Amino acid sequence: MGWRNAFQDAANSKPLFLTIYATVVAGIVFSSFYVFSAIYSGKSAAASASSWLSSPYPSLSHVGSAIDQAHNFSQPAIVDAVPTLSQETPKIQTRPIWEAPSRTKKMPPLKSFRLTKELVQQRVKDNVIIVTFGNYAFMDFILTWVKHLTDLELSNLLIGAMDTKLLEALYWKGIPVFDMGSHMSTIDVGWGSPTFHKMGREKVILIDSILPYGFELLMCDTDMVWLKNPLPYLARYPKADVLTSSDQVVPTVVDDRLDIWQEVGAAYNIGIFHWRPTDSAKKLAKEWKHMLLADDKIWDQNGFNDLVRRQLGPSVDEDSGLVYAFDGILKLGILPASLFCSGHTYFVQAMYQQLRLEPYAVHTTFQYGGTEGKRHRLREAMVFYDPPEYFDAPGGFLSFKPSIPKSLLLDGEHNIESHFSLINYQIKQIRTALAISSLLNRTLVMPQLWCRLDRLWFPHPGILEGSLTRQPFLCPLDHVFEVNVMLKEMSEEYGPHINIREYSFLDNPSIPKEVKSSWLEVQLCQEGTQDCDASNNTSPPGILKFPKRSNEETFKKVFSSYKDVKVIQFSSMQDAFLELSMNCLKLNFQTREDRFRNRVKRYVGIWCCVLNHSPGHIYYDMYWDEKPGWKPMPPQTPQDDHPPW
Repeated sequence: MGWRNAFQDAANSKPLFLTIYATVVAGIVFSSFYVFSAIYSGKSAAASASSWLSSPYPSLSHVGSAIDQAHNFSQPAIVDAVPTLSQETPKIQTRPIWEAPSRTKKMPPLKSFRLTKELVQQRVKDNVIIVTFGNYAFMDFILTWVKHLTDLELSNLLIGAMDTKLLEALYWKGIPVFDMGSHMSTIDVGWGSPTFHKMGREKVILIDSILPYGFELLMCDTDMVWLKNPLPYLARYPKADVLTSSDQVVPTVVDDRLDIWQEVGAAYNIGIFHWRPTDSAKKLAKEWKHMLLADDKIWDQNGFNDLVRRQLGPSVDEDSGLVYAFDGILKLGILPASLFCSGHTYFVQAMYQQLRLEPYAVHTTFQYGGTEGKRHRLREAMVFYDPPEYFDAPGGFLSFKPSIPKSLLLDGEHNIESHFSLINYQIKQIRTALAISSLLNRTLVMPQLWCRLDRLWFPHPGILEGSLTRQPFLCPLDHVFEVNVMLKEMSEEYGPHINIREYSFLDNPSIPKEVKSSWLEVQLCQEGTQDCDASNNTSPPGILKFPKRSNEETFKKVFSSYKDVKVIQFSSMQDAFLELSMNCLKLNFQTREDRFRNRVKRYVGIWCCVLNHSPGHIYYDMYWDEKPGWKPMPPQTPQDDHPPW
């Protein structure tokens, strides 16, 4: 009523008073608008401060400072209702995944890819966001990770790019990506390096930044793949603040319940874990971040375990499997190792198969070949996505059917001697296959490898007690061979490179029809017997009878007629080739043989480890059969502790 009366009085007065009243009212309205704008700007500043890496390339300390400031504001200032997009956050992430943007348009400016709540909101579904991150060296892992999720019809995902090369590559492939501003190198940094530990710290900063947005976060490493939609499983535990995978190798349950926390003695593994934006979870993330930024010698996973186990117990209730942890309030669940698999429970034990379960994920831990070994393991399981050219290599492929006597595989005790007898028998066949592949310039499809003993980093009795490892078992190639050495380029002194493929390669559905239909079966025969004459072969089409112990000239002469055949498969490698060292009369042959030997000697690794002996590892030897009386023995002195070359 006061405002209405004032305007009525002004209307009845002289024009001068009308002007004065109008001026006063306008001033009051303007001042009120200014005050409200200032208040709103303060809230916007708080929300902006919570954005991770909001400036393009801040230092790590600036990141921590910005995040700390954000947490000084109340929850409503950080987590709003469904936000509207600002002009600086265009809808660059809303198109369907794999729908590449038009190349006729320019890529949006880098600032458009800053991590903000608005950007994450574009991908969230049912309040869940699935995140991984990496640098350009892991591009193929990231594409595989995304492909598995989209095959499972999951699209609520985001990739953190640690270098602009990866960011641009993912953008042009139609994959939702944000800029981490990390200045990361584009090459593989290697496990345990300072840069590797920097990546771990940025993971923690990322978690601490996203949780205040109010979304559930499923954080994953890039060296794992999703085999089944995990979100329904995670939703079964709505009380959980954090659900984490572990390095547990002994099953605590035989169904799909959470692992029994009292029986999990192994480390909690932060390669797969789910966070809800609760106060306890945010408190854990903040304290974990501060711990790592204060001491660059702490490994991120060890820091997480130290904090979570600081107070562990009691159980939250009788049924869920959750446990109070960290601050006594945080509710933690340990994902079952048979379903959220490590590299041991999946590739060695095949725990899920033995328990008749369907796994959700596999993480390439417990392996010995670096990044190349991780990639090879996923390829062995046929869950890695390679480009079409991988499945149709120049020169074609060579494979063989390994021959192993039952006595070497099953008879007697499973001990060091029987294990090495089995492995050495296979090594000799693989050595012959490598020689033929090099000679014919073909890519060798490695055979399945059988082991009687497990490989670990510490002394053990052959297999881990309580695990479901069967003896013998199909073991990953990196248990015996140095996969990273086999795949890398070497100098001329090691002869020509020999390409390899995983044992499951020819069963992969991605093999093109033209490769599958171009096949030659080579049946070894005793020279002099009927039809065993490669120069005048009367075998049916697609089959070649070939004399055992043929020399280099015979191989070259006969198989030059089959250079256009995509796959040549030998029935055996037993006595298939008269090795060059036994058949070398010319200097150039000897030089080639020397280079080949120098190369393949480096292909084999170690078995580890003997109980009650230091060092406990034993070196495999590619040419063990040329050393009379060779026995599997660990080095007896420090001077003996070197590979056999």
